[in-house]
Formats: sequence, C-alpha cells, structure tokens
Amino acid sequence: MNDYPAPLIPPGHTVPAPRRIRATLGGRVVLDTQDGIYLWEFPPYPQYYIPVADVADGVLTDTGETKEFEHGIARVHTAGSGNAWVYDDGIAKDRVRFQWDALDSWFEEDEEVFVHPRNPYARCDALRSGRQVKVEYDGKVLAESRSTVIVFETGLPPRYYFPRTEVDFEHLTPSDTQTACPYKGRTTGYWSIGGRDLAWSYDFPTAALLPVAGLVAFFNERVDLTLDGVPQDRPITPFSN
Repeated sequence: MNDYPAPLIPPGHTVPAPRRIRATLGGRVVLDTQDGIYLWEFPPYPQYYIPVADVADGVLTDTGETKEFEHGIARVHTAGSGNAWVYDDGIAKDRVRFQWDALDSWFEEDEEVFVHPRNPYARCDALRSGRQVKVEYDGKVLAESRSTVIVFETGLPPRYYFPRTEVDFEHLTPSDTQTACPYKGRTTGYWSIGGRDLAWSYDFPTAALLPVAGLVAFFNERVDLTLDGVPQDRPITPFSN
C-alpha cells in the first residue's frame, strides 16, 4: 500500500535530495549518487531523478521511443524488469527516473527504502503512551491497553500499536496480506475477520520506527476505537498502514 502524506506539493516541484541514493539489480549496485533530486510528478510524494552519469553502463537500453510528461519529454529506456525515462532538457535535464520496481532494491545512505521515496516534508513519529486505548469490532473487544505506541504520520490518523499480550487473537485470523511502507518497512503479519483485514504488525521496522517492532495496530477506519473512555469517530482516509 502506498501512503498519501500531506502537505500536497504541486507537480513539477523539485528539491535536492541531500542523501546518498543507491539501487541494486541482480546483486550489484547499478546507481550510486549524491546528486539526486526529488521531483513531484503528482502531489503526495516525489520520485528520485538520478544523474545519468551516476548510472552503471549497460543498465539503460534506449527503445527509440519518447514519452511526454508535464515536466518534459523523455526518451524511453528499458532497465531491469521495467522502464526508465531519460530527459535531455527541462528541469530534469541529464537525469533519469526509474520505474521503482524495475530495480531490485533502493537505499538512502545504508537504509533500504520501500515502495517510493520518502516525502521530505512528511514526518512519521512513534511515541510511547499510557493512555487507555480499546479496540472493538462487532461488539467484541480485540485489544485494550495502557501501554501502546502511537504512530503519528503526516496525513494519516494516529495508529495505536498494542503489545501482543493485550490483543485477543481468538477472533482474528492470520491473513496472507503483505504490504510495505517507505517510512516503516515491510509488514510481517496481517489479521482479519471474515476476510476483512483489520490489523497488522512490523517485526522488523525501519530504524526510526523500532518502538513498534512486534506490536499490533488496527485500522481505525474499520474498528471501533475508544481513547481514555471516549469513543472516537472512524476517520475517512485512503487506507494505509
């Protein structure tokens, strides 16, 4: 699942990416740059635009085709298992934008990045809390605790992560669903009721989100949540964990 954090940045906006960006393909590093930029193709989050000079020889194969975007005309290339677009002029001159899944893995410095680049204008904070939080579904209490970790992520409702000892798994069925998040990493478990996914867990989250490791969170949008005895309205948001 992709995240849709605010604020919404207008398409065509660019800022330098002050991080070393690398990507791998077939077990080798095929791009390595400290001169990348973020470019917003649409509002929620940016894409990496990499100097062509920082891409290994043989990775890009020109198809002879072109494609027009709002920020310029690109030459279409194949790369790995997907496409890449090389710009000869405009705001992305001499840069290439890879289809994310065309390459095997992406890194900022030495930390892997999932799904898409992180929005530099967004935050994702994990804070321990002693507030009383209760989750119910169809009248059944699924979790209740005074020892949660609350994840505050720009553009999303707070997510309450419960210790597993305070989750009632009797009513929950393990699900085959797997998702990834650029801010938190890859999920290692989902649980559902009646085929509807309600909860998830990250056993090995990103370094910044280590406080949620092994804990279980629920979609506020799909359950009834009570905070310090006060029932909370179900938020209306794009579903994202």
